[in-house]
Amino acid sequence: MNRPLVVLTNPIDARVHADLARHARVLLVPEPTAGAIRAAVAQADALIVRAPLPDDVFVHGPHLVGAIRHGAGVDMIPVDAATAAGVAVANVPGVNAVTVAEYAIGQMLSWSRRLTRIDATLRAADWPTARALADGGRDLRGRTLGIVGAGAIGSALARIAGFGLGMTVLGHRRSPQALPAPFQRATFDELLERSDFVALTCPLTPETRGLMDAQRIARMKPGAVLVNVSRGAVVVETALVDALAGGHLGGAVLDVFEAQPLPADSPLRRMDQVLLSPHMAGITEDSMRRMGALAVDQALDLIAGRRPAHLVNPAVWPHRRRSRYAQQETP
Repeated sequence: MNRPLVVLTNPIDARVHADLARHARVLLVPEPTAGAIRAAVAQADALIVRAPLPDDVFVHGPHLVGAIRHGAGVDMIPVDAATAAGVAVANVPGVNAVTVAEYAIGQMLSWSRRLTRIDATLRAADWPTARALADGGRDLRGRTLGIVGAGAIGSALARIAGFGLGMTVLGHRRSPQALPAPFQRATFDELLERSDFVALTCPLTPETRGLMDAQRIARMKPGAVLVNVSRGAVVVETALVDALAGGHLGGAVLDVFEAQPLPADSPLRRMDQVLLSPHMAGITEDSMRRMGALAVDQALDLIAGRRPAHLVNPAVWPHRRRSRYAQQETP
């Protein structure tokens, strides 16, 4: 029998790819469309996911034993359909938490010091105006950061902001579990009303979809900045645009959007008080290597019949699909 086949929806770190190729055949989908993914998985044993999967993907991949998310959020994978089909789903939680947290801090600093506007003005040979823009800059020290979602990313962000920059850090989570220092626990309304920056680091779930609607945005402190490194659907974008245009919010830092790529006619593109990036908060050379390595390890575990370290749907394990290449399955 040939070696197992692992399909990649998108490229992974080159060194990790080369390591995977020593253990399996590797197929990179030429373009991560639903049709191309369906065709690619026909003979696949495992799938490493960096793009949304069609709901019926597991019907088209009868030998698939696992879909491994190259990241933490599994909203790109139809997990219920995977469980029904006997396919294990795994992810790599926390691997890029510091990367996302550093992005958020960097963008908050850039927004507070007007760095992008100053850079563009200076490049236009307007030294006096660029220098004058600095007068409206602000320190982060002494300001309040509210974090919605106190998982790995939120906790990493809290540590940098609280211990490193001297910010007051408010945290909100739905569970009664205690929050680690330097978090100060707050109700959702208290967090919105007191925070100079509100950072969304929560996963996209039915409960968080549309979480920041017009009513909740209106509760935010006047002049506050919304930072979204979660998912675009957590924010009702029309409500955010209205709050920015009307002056209630001072600005926004957005790495994700309701529609991706961000449409060319989006009013967000024309707002100087908004910093935009193309869903790359968690992507660096370092984080790509870490995410890829853990995703590959779990793909090879599943192919070998071993339970992966970060199984998302544990209910599937007793009735999982059996690998064609397993010598001995993990009970």
